[in-house]
Amino acid sequence: MGDGMTVVVDKSDRRVRQMFGEIAPNYDRMNHLLSMQTDRYWRWRATRIVPPRPGEPILDICTGTGDLAIAYYRAAGGTCPVVGSDFCPEMLELARRKQVFRRIGDGLRFVEADAQQLPFPDNHFQIVSVAFGLRNVADTDRGLREMTRVCRPEGRIAVLEFSMPRWQPFRWVYGLYFRHCLPRIGQWLARNNASAYEYLPASVGEFPAGEELAQRMRAAGMSQVRYYPLTLGVATLYVGTK
Repeated sequence: MGDGMTVVVDKSDRRVRQMFGEIAPNYDRMNHLLSMQTDRYWRWRATRIVPPRPGEPILDICTGTGDLAIAYYRAAGGTCPVVGSDFCPEMLELARRKQVFRRIGDGLRFVEADAQQLPFPDNHFQIVSVAFGLRNVADTDRGLREMTRVCRPEGRIAVLEFSMPRWQPFRWVYGLYFRHCLPRIGQWLARNNASAYEYLPASVGEFPAGEELAQRMRAAGMSQVRYYPLTLGVATLYVGTK
């Protein structure tokens, strides 16, 4: 996924926490606008490809404002306890407000936690998911190992992440939009001085994709790893079994 990208991305915990804290008030609006609402569909697809079993707990790490956690809570019809964790308190505050606004009950809760050191017991969750957050974890492999650790045997791990399309000429056109247009639109709308929307294409550009990420999931203790390109490869859902 190089395509000429040579930017070295600062993924230190302090930098990422500060950046997402700054853009938190505009985060949902930006995601829906810049993905042309497709991010809603991608989360819906994740809950269908990796469906919940009634009554068993689910964890969504790097939950941000809680959209995938909420999607899983609804996909289970409120029968599963769902936890959304994130290390950015500003994001979690918005997730809790969204929970109140949508009148979602106590079966969904949000906790502050680092994806590299999750405060949950081994072998606990039926599904451990992450949407557009794994690439922001300073140590990707450590994050994957933690996801595997807290997942039950035979449970499933779902990683939804941006990717670069493979089909030309769409890959070339999308690459121009993603690297040059998206950062300018996002920064203009968000009024963000931390260059979060320049970080986005750079972080996607250096993040492992396809079989490379699948191999790292296997190394973290997962089996039966498969990946599903979504919307011509703009996003990819990776699924593994513990």
